[in-house]
Amino acid sequence: MLDARHDAPLDGPCRSGARDVFEPAVNERAEAVREREEAAKAVCHRCPVRLPCRRHALADRIPHGVRGGLTPDERHLLLANT
Repeated sequence: MLDARHDAPLDGPCRSGARDVFEPAVNERAEAVREREEAAKAVCHRCPVRLPCRRHALADRIPHGVRGGLTPDERHLLLANT
């Protein structure tokens, strides 16, 4: 189940713990972006609701943050190729 206010699964590990790895920081440098996104993807990889979260992010075209193990750029590429 998804929480529409936060674009995140209600029962996923991203709802507790280090939520900041899923969202970009202000003036984040490219290297920091890559490191943060890899940390977020590691959390997503173990998530039991990764696929519903990914489907939601793609269907609603969420433009920010790592969702369902995909970065915004990866989601954009998937959507562009459909």
